[in-house]
Amino acid sequence: MGYSKVGLACLIAVLFCCQGASAGAAETLQSGAVFGGQSTDANSTTTSIHNLSDLPTVVEVYTATWCSNCVDVEHALDDIETNLSMQQYHIHRSISEVQDPFGTDVLDARFHDRYGRYSPPAVVFNGSTMVRGSVPQSDSLQQDFTTIIQQPLMLGNGTSSFTWIPASEGGNVAWSLDVDRTQFGEGTLGAYLWVIEASAYFEEGTNGLENYPHIVRDIIHLGNESQGEMNVVLPDAFDENDLSVHLVYQFNPLVEEPVISPPLVDSDEGDSFLPFVHSLGTLAIIGAAAISRRTDQG
Repeated sequence: MGYSKVGLACLIAVLFCCQGASAGAAETLQSGAVFGGQSTDANSTTTSIHNLSDLPTVVEVYTATWCSNCVDVEHALDDIETNLSMQQYHIHRSISEVQDPFGTDVLDARFHDRYGRYSPPAVVFNGSTMVRGSVPQSDSLQQDFTTIIQQPLMLGNGTSSFTWIPASEGGNVAWSLDVDRTQFGEGTLGAYLWVIEASAYFEEGTNGLENYPHIVRDIIHLGNESQGEMNVVLPDAFDENDLSVHLVYQFNPLVEEPVISPPLVDSDEGDSFLPFVHSLGTLAIIGAAAISRRTDQG
């Protein structure tokens, strides 16, 4: 009887742990394009105009200070960054987190809602391609990431302009986007100011980095208009004075509300909550539970 219960507990633990180590080929996403990346130091005044074809690849990295596999992914991106046009943005796990101090529940929920990913590492390129885990599909992660980044943005002709004027607690941001919006389909194309900390120190991180780079501190929605300006307040840096501001555009596809069938049996008790598990894992747990019951009865 004791061995069956222990085995069931181990099976559940393995299923959840394997989720973080999973890897696969690059996946095409339907969550909507994310592009832009024009940036400046938060203390510097700047104005820049870029052709859409010249914008860097927006690379979102889902990570955590305890995630050893994340280190391999981040080092691979660092290795190719000097030779490619790209901007790294590291979103740290926050929901139900006990160790990592760099994430927020809002930013974590955004990543979950857009990309359906609940465990690091994961890398998303321009909101359209995701690579999970840290096992390369070719000879190296560097080669995998380079192949994806070298794919053209295909945004057509157009420009993006970005102006930032710092103030005492933040600054004034102005933007203008000239793009054919019909190419994205039904939905909204919004402008956002991403606030990034260059690096922050955390000695208690168990993946050995201690200094964690490219931390996304906040994402501020500027509006869904083609142009505008806004005064914004910036969050404090974790340490030092190393914040930068980035203009990023995000397309949010129109999602129809799902039709939910009424329950077959009414109940006054609240719905029970089962943590996220792959369907295969769920079947395995059910099977293990059945074995445990038979062993107890025997």
